[in-house]
Amino acid sequence: MDQLDKRVSRILGQMRGIQNMVKEERDCIEILQQMSAVKKAIDGLSLEIISLYMKKELTPDQAKKFEKIINRAIEL
Repeated sequence: MDQLDKRVSRILGQMRGIQNMVKEERDCIEILQQMSAVKKAIDGLSLEIISLYMKKELTPDQAKKFEKIINRAIEL
């Protein structure tokens, strides 16, 4: 769980950076690039949380089956 906390803290820092960029009226493209980075970070966090859940709650065969389905859903 310590790793998850670090990821969340990093995402929060990125969001504060975006907030500052908006306040400073930075270039729209720069802001959108940072927003894209946050989205990817959140997607990575989601995968990690799902993976931890699957390891804890599912049998290895179930986890393998659902991992493929979940990865496809996240790619959407």
